[in-house]
Amino acid sequence: MHNLTPTSSGSGPNPNPSPSPSPLPLRHGVSASVVVLPTSRQPQWPTLLDALCARLPTIGRATWQQRMANGLVVDAWGQALPPDSPCHGGQRVHYWREVVGEVPIPFEHTVLFQDAHLVVADKPHFLPVTPGGPHVAETLLARLRVQLDLPDLTPLHRIDRETAGLVAFAVRPQDRDAYHRLFRDRQIHKVYEAVAPWRAGLTLPLVHSSHLREDPEHFYLTQEVPATEAQRLGLTPNSTTHIQLLARHGAHALYQLHPISGKRHQLRVHMAALGVPILNDLFYPDVRSTPTQGQDFSQPALQLLARELAFQDPVTGEARRFVSPSTLCRWP
Repeated sequence: MHNLTPTSSGSGPNPNPSPSPSPLPLRHGVSASVVVLPTSRQPQWPTLLDALCARLPTIGRATWQQRMANGLVVDAWGQALPPDSPCHGGQRVHYWREVVGEVPIPFEHTVLFQDAHLVVADKPHFLPVTPGGPHVAETLLARLRVQLDLPDLTPLHRIDRETAGLVAFAVRPQDRDAYHRLFRDRQIHKVYEAVAPWRAGLTLPLVHSSHLREDPEHFYLTQEVPATEAQRLGLTPNSTTHIQLLARHGAHALYQLHPISGKRHQLRVHMAALGVPILNDLFYPDVRSTPTQGQDFSQPALQLLARELAFQDPVTGEARRFVSPSTLCRWP
C-alpha cells in the first residue's frame, strides 16, 4: 500500500513508521506530477494501470505502459510501480511527463540576473515558460533548473510562448509568497513593446479598460465583452492597459504597453479591440492557428516583447529594474 504515512497490517498506526519521503528528483529539469486516486473502501479498478488510464484518459494506455516500463511512475518514496500493481483509495501516484520526439526549440534564453533569491531571464519567442502540452523539457523553467542546478526554481509570473522578454523566478520556496504578493498586489511595474498597424484615428496615449473572459468556444482564447453587453450584464472592467506611441514608420508603429492587470492575452486582446492587432498574432483578431498545431520556426514571431520589470525587492529591500536586451523586428 503506497500511502504517505504507511501503516501496519493491523488497524492501528505502525509503531515504527517509515521516514517521510524525500522530494522526488527532477528529470531533465521537470518535476514529477502527482495523481491522487479517489478515496474509497473498495478499489474501483483492478490494477494501477487501469486506474491511471481512467483518471487521465488523454494520455493513453500505451503511453502509461511505456512510462511504467521506464520507471517513470513511482510511489512517494520513488519506488517504481509496475502496471499490475494493486490500487488503493486515496493513493498518491507520481509520474514524470515526457513527450516522445519533443521538438527542440532552436532559440536560446539569457540569464540577466541571479542572486540567492531571484533569477531573471530573457526568453526568446516560441519557448514556453512552463511545461504543458507538447512542451516539457523544452521550456524556460526546465532549461534554467538544469543550467543553474536549482531544482526549486519557480516562475513568479508567465508570458505567452509567442512573446519574448523578461521572466522572473524565485530561487527558494520560502521566498515565493513574498514575490508572488508583489504581483497579486500590482506592485510590479511591467512595460511591453509591440509592433502593430498605425491607425490615424487612434488618439494616443490612452487607457483601455474592459471586461475580459474566457472564450466559451475556444478554451485557449480570451474574449473582450463589448461595453454595451458588459453594462447590460453588470460586468465591470477587470483589465486595464496604458498605451502610448513610441515611433511610427509608414503603415506600422512601435507601441509601449503598460498593463495594470494581468489577464491572459490581455495586451493582444486590447490591441486587437482597438483595431491595431499586434503584428503576426495568430489568435487575434482572427484565429489562424491553434495550440495543437506544430510551430513553424521559420515564420515571423509575434511582435510583442516584455521589455521591463521594476519593483522593490521584498526579500532584500533593494530597488530592482531589469530591461530586456532583445529587439523586435520594428518594421515589416
